[in-house]
Amino acid sequence: MDVLIVGAGPTGLTLGIDLARRGVDALVVERADGLFPGSRGKGLQPRTLEVFDDLGVVDAILAAAGPYPHRMVWKDGARVGEQSMFEEVEADEGTPYTTPRMIPQWRTQEVLYARLTELGGRVAFGREATGLTQDADGVTVSFADGTTIRARYVVAADGGRSAVRRALGVRMTGETVDPAPFLVADLRLTGLDRKHWHAFPGDDGGILGLCPLAGTEDFQLQARLAEDEEPDPSPDGIRKLVARRTHLDAGDVTEVRWASGFRPRAALADRFRAGRVFLAGDAAHVHSPAGAQGLNTSVQDAYNLGWKLGAVLRDGAPDRLLDTYEEERRANAAAMLELSTGVHRGEVRRGRATVQLGLGYPDSSLSVETRAVTGPVRAGDRAPDGTVAGVRLFDLFRGPHWTVLGATVPGVRSLPAAPQSYGPGVFLVRPDGHVGWAGGTADGAAAYLATVGL
Repeated sequence: MDVLIVGAGPTGLTLGIDLARRGVDALVVERADGLFPGSRGKGLQPRTLEVFDDLGVVDAILAAAGPYPHRMVWKDGARVGEQSMFEEVEADEGTPYTTPRMIPQWRTQEVLYARLTELGGRVAFGREATGLTQDADGVTVSFADGTTIRARYVVAADGGRSAVRRALGVRMTGETVDPAPFLVADLRLTGLDRKHWHAFPGDDGGILGLCPLAGTEDFQLQARLAEDEEPDPSPDGIRKLVARRTHLDAGDVTEVRWASGFRPRAALADRFRAGRVFLAGDAAHVHSPAGAQGLNTSVQDAYNLGWKLGAVLRDGAPDRLLDTYEEERRANAAAMLELSTGVHRGEVRRGRATVQLGLGYPDSSLSVETRAVTGPVRAGDRAPDGTVAGVRLFDLFRGPHWTVLGATVPGVRSLPAAPQSYGPGVFLVRPDGHVGWAGGTADGAAAYLATVGL
């Protein structure tokens, strides 16, 4: 087997899709007996929608998603104010998606799982990884049932309490984001409209939110409790919390479908690669849920790693290409942790800062800028959408390949013209939609591509 992915959350499923479409022999294993049942990561940022467009799932995602509602603030049973959740980001030709979409995590995972199986990918449920050993040729993963699986590479996508990370001995360094405990739950209730995200601030610094989940009959409850209060995720505990923090009665909560307590923490793995094992998603970075950054950053991890594993395993690229995964993604994850902590503490507003359209790899060793005169788009930047000679760029980029704009390069999908919005020159666009190389002419493009296995 080429790749074993431990964890069937958004990270593992996204990576599985990317590898399946590249013809890489991969297996996803999941400790639980099925997909995650809760809404936890409910916000999809515009950059993630672009990734899902490329992976062939954006239509299904958008059909199941909805817009974020305005927040309605309540006090003593009365409505006291309404506010937008986000600073608006203007749409233009280069950014077809500008606003986050709301969709419960369980639904996102259903869509990703369906796409993975459509491509011939596999998930083995009920397989709990307990340890591993690795050598120069591969990794052997041990499971709770006494079996083992051997693969050339392993990706830990098994969450913040990653068993694979612990087996590697990789440390997490971080801080407490908030001294108060939090509780999140999916429930059904009566007595509130579904047009607003209802917020109930308390005099003690606590707050309870009830947000209607698009495409379902559910609300997501999020509550910041008192610092000395222990979360009670039982149905009875949830009902008492709603009755205590809102004007609703306990009986207005008709069903509790899923609940979990947590304490917000921001932490980053010291390494994202250890030999033939890679850390991705929450196994590599844990965070406050504020600002909807975690799941989205995790999808970006998988999207970055997928094409590199494919290049090494299928195209003959050197193994050192895989070192750039940590080089690029760890820096982005560190920035995400700082951002989500800032949103949590009210220092950063949701909007342009959180949609992830500006994240790139300008300092990466894979970002090579050779032009004497540059323009708005440089090596390392996200490659914007646009139209050239009737061809939409995102349609051209879609698929597991490199693209050259502004010239013709043998063996690479090419468009002889680059859009004026990019500025002058020739651009090599990576399979993950970032500009890898930019030059005044095509000279040097072939040499660059040789370094990544093409």
